[in-house]
Amino acid sequence: MGVIGGEIGYRILRGLGPSGMGGRMDGAVYANRSKLEVLLGPEVWVETRDKVVIDFGCGSGMEAVEIAERGARRVIGIDLQEDRLAAARRLAAQRGMADRCQFSVRPDTLADVIISIDSFEHFDDPAAILEEMYRLLRPGGCVLVSFGPTWYHPLGGHLFSVFPWAHLLFTERALIRWRSDFKSDGATRFSEVAGGLNQMTIRRFERLVRQSPFRLEHFEAVPIRKLRPLAVRLTREFTTAIVRCKLVAEH
Repeated sequence: MGVIGGEIGYRILRGLGPSGMGGRMDGAVYANRSKLEVLLGPEVWVETRDKVVIDFGCGSGMEAVEIAERGARRVIGIDLQEDRLAAARRLAAQRGMADRCQFSVRPDTLADVIISIDSFEHFDDPAAILEEMYRLLRPGGCVLVSFGPTWYHPLGGHLFSVFPWAHLLFTERALIRWRSDFKSDGATRFSEVAGGLNQMTIRRFERLVRQSPFRLEHFEAVPIRKLRPLAVRLTREFTTAIVRCKLVAEH
């Protein structure tokens, strides 16, 4: 995808973003607010109260600790990066939740609820992740998912969104070359950048769920506020801010 490439594409990107995208997606929208409640709605606390919960991709543990504080019986945060797990353990201890929170690469128990936020657009193999979530879920359990921006969102390229929809206009090669000017990890494709970027669309996610052991009990494509008047099913790939849904296991 993308039509502007080569030396011309690279030089345009250099002119527009000489040192990266900046703070356009820095999380400021969650200041003084619960990220979980913003993304999943206030019903998240009803779903997790008195339950064993897995925070799938817990990062530094902020949401896992909040789930414990809000009444979950036990919260298990899983992540592949040990430095993040160490930070999560420290946070749980600081907030007095160490006895109700556990953090590891792989959980040793099944959950009633699995939480996944800001992840499905990054997983290298999202179909395999759905299978793993199914394996970790008790009968009757559910997965609460929120992710975005999806690929056709104005900023769906994340770091590569120098301006709205830039990631669709420029070729992958030009964007990667531009990124290499200020990142030194050697990534050569979108999927290889830190955190990964799998070009997830709404349509693809729905297809993955249909092919998985889950069914969609609830699905919502939350529109971008300024584009809400244009948000219909035909335009949703371009006008959706986030996807939120509830998956139930077909045990």
